[in-house]
Amino acid sequence: MNLANDIVNAISGFMYSKLLIFILLGGGLYFTIATKFVQLRLFGESLKVVMEKPTTKGSISSFQALMVSTASRVGTGNIVGVSTAICLGGYGAVFWMWLIALIGGGSAFIESTLAQIYKKRDPEGGSYGGPAYYIEQGLKSPAIATAFALSMLFTYAGGFNMLASYNLQSTFSVYSFYNPSTTPVIIGAILAITVGYCLMGGGKRIVAATSTLVPIMGCLYVIVALYITLTHLSLLPGVLGRIFTEAFDTKAIFAGFSGSCVMYGIKRGLFSNEAGVGSAPNAAAAADVSHPVKQGLVQMLSVFIDTLLLCTCTAMMCLCSGIVPDPKMAGAPYVQASVQATLGSFGPIFITISMVLFAFTTLLGNFYYVDNLLIYLLKRIPSKQFMFRFRIVASLIIFFGAVLSLDFVWNLADVLMGVMAIINIPSILMLHTCSIKCLDDYCAQKAEGKNPVFKASTVGLQGKVDFWN
Repeated sequence: MNLANDIVNAISGFMYSKLLIFILLGGGLYFTIATKFVQLRLFGESLKVVMEKPTTKGSISSFQALMVSTASRVGTGNIVGVSTAICLGGYGAVFWMWLIALIGGGSAFIESTLAQIYKKRDPEGGSYGGPAYYIEQGLKSPAIATAFALSMLFTYAGGFNMLASYNLQSTFSVYSFYNPSTTPVIIGAILAITVGYCLMGGGKRIVAATSTLVPIMGCLYVIVALYITLTHLSLLPGVLGRIFTEAFDTKAIFAGFSGSCVMYGIKRGLFSNEAGVGSAPNAAAAADVSHPVKQGLVQMLSVFIDTLLLCTCTAMMCLCSGIVPDPKMAGAPYVQASVQATLGSFGPIFITISMVLFAFTTLLGNFYYVDNLLIYLLKRIPSKQFMFRFRIVASLIIFFGAVLSLDFVWNLADVLMGVMAIINIPSILMLHTCSIKCLDDYCAQKAEGKNPVFKASTVGLQGKVDFWN
């Protein structure tokens, strides 16, 4: 296990210090400039289109597609991921998370617009798609498309689910009954059985209950974070000052880049909002909209909800609590100590409940993506026997995630997610002019006072795509 962790850690260090930092920041900046800062220019428009009803009754709306992608994005990374970044990377990591979200909005817009343009029609008249489909059709490269689908399958069914399981069990470490040898095993088993039961179709009430409770818990989480921040308002100027000064402390950054605020800010920011990774386009392609740009704007909004709202809430809640971040407290312990300092014994309980709900919906949201990936890889809807065996294996992976080490599960998730970005961002870079033309068409129709309706001929794809003809 130590050898495996060393190998994965070395790969992660190389990817995020020498490769992904340039791909993510460079790609995000390029898309931001190419779209004329669409994430700021059309932010108000994104708030309008998210509530539009689908053009066909019974189809998936923009809001429903937003909820699917947000369910996967909003999870343990918003709580434990932010805490880990601050404890290991320092205050400056928060700035780099903000930056990744801001410029990542451009990447999110491009990839989700492409997913809408190249989406496929299902037998019931609905739609599906994602990076595998726009890579295969747009770049005429089935091999690269298959490589992406496989990398996403391993990421979501493996790395991300193992991490969600580990993060959930780690929130119980503050309680007196927690035994490092047995408690993770018990919690991992309960979580694996519950998720497996729901995946087999038997947990509809559980899914319905958590789907209802998560938005409520999300709102309560924001309220608690605001309360803690406001009750320690005198500390806020100092916290903000340290975030910006430490973000640009070049001596500290270059003295040990692999453990710097830049590295942890980028890793945890990317894990949290997934901008440019290629996950959200799978949900974006399912939405029924009159113009692809509408879903591009909606998924761009999801990045802001995730990082600029929820991750900032966690950061301010922790840093304004008066509890000094410590590498030994990385993860759930630092968040719970921060909340306990203000709310007393209720604090850790609130964080535990939040983590249970966020982790559970993240796991189920991840499997929504996995089902689509299996259809692409198998070129057909998998048989019931295949899916039964697959879900048994997936549940076992969730169990093992709970009993592994902090370093290994985070590094493995980072590496698998990094592979997705390495394939997806160059792909959307080669296809991005299609999204830009689509954006120009949308803005032109809006300027004429119309509700924009897209036609494939606008971008030279008449008869080459399933929709928009």
